[in-house]
Amino acid sequence: MAEISAEPAPPRRRSRKPLLLGLVMALALGGGGFFAAYSGLLLSLLPDRSTTSGQAVDSEFVAVEPMTISLGASSQSRHLRFAAALEVPRREQAEVVRLMPRIRDVLNGYLRAVDPQEFDQPGALVRIRAQMLRRVQIVTGEGRVRDLLVTEFVLN
Repeated sequence: MAEISAEPAPPRRRSRKPLLLGLVMALALGGGGFFAAYSGLLLSLLPDRSTTSGQAVDSEFVAVEPMTISLGASSQSRHLRFAAALEVPRREQAEVVRLMPRIRDVLNGYLRAVDPQEFDQPGALVRIRAQMLRRVQIVTGEGRVRDLLVTEFVLN
């Protein structure tokens, strides 16, 4: 029979080479990333945002005449004076001006339907403006109105 050694084999010691190599690589990549960010090398890869976009240059503003809207029956004879400007592409300006009666109608109808207590809430103007913009975009068609700028919003 074969002889079995009573002494167990000594455990193999693991090599620390992969751990040290990983640590050195992490430090090198971290240092390189820091240097690239600190020296501005990363910014040179981004597109130049200092020039104006074609959208802003191509825009015209169409004024929405001031409107005085009587708020619902529960508002105790409160009125809202509202005026705005629509940001439109230059090529669409004539069409938006032609549709202005419809735009005024949809804005008047929406503002009259808003609950008067909603005007007193924080952030109400932002929500109302977004709703009005969406309604104007539906009336004028997709791509004709980029933004609605509120120029007057006075409650009495």
